[in-house]
Amino acid sequence: MIRIDTNYILRYLLNDNPEMANIAEKVILHDDIYLSNEVMAEVIYVLSGVYELKRQDISSTLLTLTKANNIQNIDKYSLLKALEMYGEKSLDFVDCLLCVHAKVDRVLTFDKKLNKCIKGQNIS
Repeated sequence: MIRIDTNYILRYLLNDNPEMANIAEKVILHDDIYLSNEVMAEVIYVLSGVYELKRQDISSTLLTLTKANNIQNIDKYSLLKALEMYGEKSLDFVDCLLCVHAKVDRVLTFDKKLNKCIKGQNIS
Protein backbone atom coordinates (compact mmCIF):
# COMPACT_ATOMS: atom_id res chain seq x y z
CA MET A 1 0.00 0.00 0.00
CA ILE A 2 1.28 3.46 -0.91
CA ARG A 3 0.23 6.67 0.81
CA ILE A 4 0.25 9.70 -1.45
CA ASP A 5 0.25 13.34 -0.44
CA THR A 6 -1.72 16.31 -1.68
CA ASN A 7 0.85 17.32 -4.27
CA TYR A 8 0.75 13.89 -5.90
CA ILE A 9 -3.01 14.15 -6.37
CA LEU A 10 -2.84 17.76 -7.53
CA ARG A 11 -0.16 17.04 -10.16
CA TYR A 12 -2.25 14.12 -11.41
CA LEU A 13 -5.50 16.11 -11.57
CA LEU A 14 -4.13 19.41 -12.84
CA ASN A 15 -1.36 18.16 -15.15
CA ASP A 16 0.43 21.46 -14.51
CA ASN A 17 3.81 19.71 -14.47
CA PRO A 18 3.71 17.01 -17.17
CA GLU A 19 6.70 15.08 -15.82
CA MET A 20 5.28 14.87 -12.30
CA ALA A 21 1.77 14.28 -13.63
CA ASN A 22 2.95 11.23 -15.59
CA ILE A 23 4.70 9.78 -12.54
CA ALA A 24 1.64 10.41 -10.36
CA GLU A 25 -0.70 8.94 -12.97
CA LYS A 26 1.23 5.66 -13.13
CA VAL A 27 1.13 5.28 -9.35
CA ILE A 28 -2.48 6.41 -8.88
CA LEU A 29 -3.83 4.22 -11.67
CA HIS A 30 -1.77 1.07 -11.09
CA ASP A 31 -0.81 0.75 -7.42
CA ASP A 32 -2.79 0.19 -4.24
CA ILE A 33 -3.20 3.66 -2.77
CA TYR A 34 -4.22 4.76 0.70
CA LEU A 35 -5.88 8.17 0.59
CA SER A 36 -6.35 9.77 4.00
CA ASN A 37 -9.13 12.18 4.88
CA GLU A 38 -6.51 14.77 5.81
CA VAL A 39 -4.97 14.65 2.35
CA MET A 40 -8.41 14.79 0.74
CA ALA A 41 -9.29 17.86 2.82
CA GLU A 42 -6.10 19.59 1.73
CA VAL A 43 -6.71 18.71 -1.94
CA ILE A 44 -10.18 20.25 -1.71
CA TYR A 45 -8.84 23.32 0.06
CA VAL A 46 -6.25 23.90 -2.68
CA LEU A 47 -8.62 23.20 -5.58
CA SER A 48 -11.27 25.54 -4.20
CA GLY A 49 -9.11 28.24 -2.63
CA VAL A 50 -6.11 28.47 -4.94
CA TYR A 51 -7.53 27.23 -8.24
CA GLU A 52 -11.06 28.50 -7.53
CA LEU A 53 -12.77 25.45 -9.00
CA LYS A 54 -16.49 24.97 -8.39
CA ARG A 55 -17.37 22.66 -5.55
CA GLN A 56 -19.56 20.50 -7.82
CA ASP A 57 -16.59 20.00 -10.19
CA ILE A 58 -14.29 19.20 -7.28
CA SER A 59 -16.82 16.76 -5.85
CA SER A 60 -17.36 15.01 -9.18
CA THR A 61 -13.66 14.69 -9.96
CA LEU A 62 -12.72 13.42 -6.51
CA LEU A 63 -15.63 10.99 -6.40
CA THR A 64 -14.42 9.44 -9.65
CA LEU A 65 -10.89 9.17 -8.29
CA THR A 66 -11.94 7.81 -4.91
CA LYS A 67 -14.33 5.19 -6.31
CA ALA A 68 -11.47 3.38 -8.03
CA ASN A 69 -10.94 -0.11 -6.60
CA ASN A 70 -7.26 0.52 -5.89
CA ILE A 71 -7.99 3.58 -3.70
CA GLN A 72 -8.39 2.75 -0.01
CA ASN A 73 -9.47 4.81 2.97
CA ILE A 74 -10.16 4.03 6.61
CA ASP A 75 -13.90 4.51 5.90
CA LYS A 76 -14.39 4.78 2.15
CA TYR A 77 -18.18 4.84 2.41
CA SER A 78 -18.11 7.93 4.64
CA LEU A 79 -15.51 9.59 2.43
CA LEU A 80 -17.67 9.08 -0.65
CA LYS A 81 -20.78 10.37 1.14
CA ALA A 82 -18.86 13.43 2.38
CA LEU A 83 -17.62 14.15 -1.16
CA GLU A 84 -21.18 13.92 -2.46
CA MET A 85 -22.38 16.22 0.30
CA TYR A 86 -19.57 18.69 -0.42
CA GLY A 87 -20.88 19.07 -3.97
CA GLU A 88 -24.43 19.71 -2.77
CA LYS A 89 -24.10 21.85 0.36
CA SER A 90 -22.22 24.97 1.37
CA LEU A 91 -20.34 23.20 4.18
CA ASP A 92 -16.59 22.79 4.08
CA PHE A 93 -15.33 19.26 3.52
CA VAL A 94 -14.41 18.51 7.14
CA ASP A 95 -17.91 19.52 8.22
CA CYS A 96 -19.32 17.20 5.55
CA LEU A 97 -17.29 14.35 7.03
CA LEU A 98 -18.54 15.20 10.52
CA CYS A 99 -22.13 15.34 9.30
CA VAL A 100 -21.77 11.91 7.71
CA HIS A 101 -20.17 10.52 10.89
CA ALA A 102 -23.10 11.88 12.89
CA LYS A 103 -25.17 9.07 11.40
CA VAL A 104 -23.41 6.64 13.77
CA ASP A 105 -21.58 8.83 16.28
CA ARG A 106 -22.61 11.77 18.40
CA VAL A 107 -21.02 14.93 16.98
CA LEU A 108 -21.00 18.07 19.11
CA THR A 109 -20.40 21.49 17.59
CA PHE A 110 -21.21 25.15 18.03
CA ASP A 111 -21.25 25.60 14.25
CA LYS A 112 -24.84 26.46 13.25
CA LYS A 113 -24.54 25.18 9.67
CA LEU A 114 -23.05 21.89 10.80
CA ASN A 115 -25.72 21.47 13.49
CA LYS A 116 -28.40 22.07 10.85
CA CYS A 117 -26.82 19.39 8.65
CA ILE A 118 -26.61 16.92 11.54
CA LYS A 119 -30.24 17.48 12.54
CA GLY A 120 -31.59 17.40 9.00
CA GLN A 121 -29.45 14.70 7.45
CA ASN A 122 -30.93 11.82 5.57
CA ILE A 123 -27.94 9.68 4.64
CA SER A 124 -28.60 6.27 3.19
